[in-house]
Amino acid sequence: MSNCIVDPRKLLSFDFGEYHPFKTYRLALAYDLMDAYGLIDRDGVIVCQPREATEEEASTFHNSGYLEALRLADSGMWVPNQFTHGLGTPDNPVFPGVYEWGMLVAGSSIDGARQILSGEASIAFNPSGGLHHAMPARASGFCHINDVVLAINVLVAGGKRVAYVDIDAHHGDGVQHAYYSTDRVLTISAHQDGHTIFPGTGFPDEAGKDEGRGYAVNIPLPPGSRDDVYEAVFSEVIFPALVRFSPDVIVTQLGADALIGDRVASLAMSLDMFEGYVKRIRALKLPWLALGGGGYAVENVARAWTLAWAQMNDVTLPNEIPPLWQTQAAAYKISASSLRGGGESKPSPHRVLDAARRSIDAVVENILPLIG
Repeated sequence: MSNCIVDPRKLLSFDFGEYHPFKTYRLALAYDLMDAYGLIDRDGVIVCQPREATEEEASTFHNSGYLEALRLADSGMWVPNQFTHGLGTPDNPVFPGVYEWGMLVAGSSIDGARQILSGEASIAFNPSGGLHHAMPARASGFCHINDVVLAINVLVAGGKRVAYVDIDAHHGDGVQHAYYSTDRVLTISAHQDGHTIFPGTGFPDEAGKDEGRGYAVNIPLPPGSRDDVYEAVFSEVIFPALVRFSPDVIVTQLGADALIGDRVASLAMSLDMFEGYVKRIRALKLPWLALGGGGYAVENVARAWTLAWAQMNDVTLPNEIPPLWQTQAAAYKISASSLRGGGESKPSPHRVLDAARRSIDAVVENILPLIG
């Protein structure tokens, strides 16, 4: 069976602004690095083009008033209530094509979900996706349309039991909001402690309600959490939760802002650990929709998502980055010569380990037993 990747280069015309940390050119650099390693033009790979979601598709999560406000803002019209919709803020700017941007990202994730449902692809990867903060009537955290929820809705409508795992540095609050009261979707988010970073949510006691009690799993991590913390999170929480839930399909948000050196977040996962995590997801041999997410050190984004796509195709890449890509990256003043970075991860400080242990133990003792 084939694996599908979305070619994101059509999205490079959209620009959040010179001083905004979200750089759309990171998508092209990630795709170009995959291509430089020979991961695009190979047997078993389908390259898909972005497609705009329809308003009907978007309305499975977003309300019509918000979609209309976003469409009017896209056209350059002044929208009197745009601020109540989170639009026109420093985080969520209104720029030319903002509606088209959101809908292209969403349509690509929806198409990935449909390819998995139809059996056309066993794995679909939309690097531009993973915009997990958008709410039904509000843009939030650089996210205008929640492509994650729209894609999961397609899978659920297809009768699938879905596990969503989010390792972005920021809590996947929009996705949690969508499925907080259902046991059909398990949401797992390992992220930087909400006391220290946006959106200020994602604590262990946010565990779902009604039928969804126990099906929202949150592991807040202190700044400075390194590979030893992530190993404990993966081994003690995420993979045991997946075993207990036994999903039909897995959806991952592969935000690269949890990696060491990010410009916004303060976590310290290594690229080796990131690659190992993706390899463990692959070993589950489940139908898999993979989405991008955050990442504000562009060199990390390109390397992480290339490592991810390689593992999705059962390829282990050499560490030396092809010279062709280094030349392409230099045009954006981006430099990286080693795919996995240098050196082993240092141990986390004791205070970090202690704080992380409290989060992990709280989930293991109080939340995991509720998953069935």
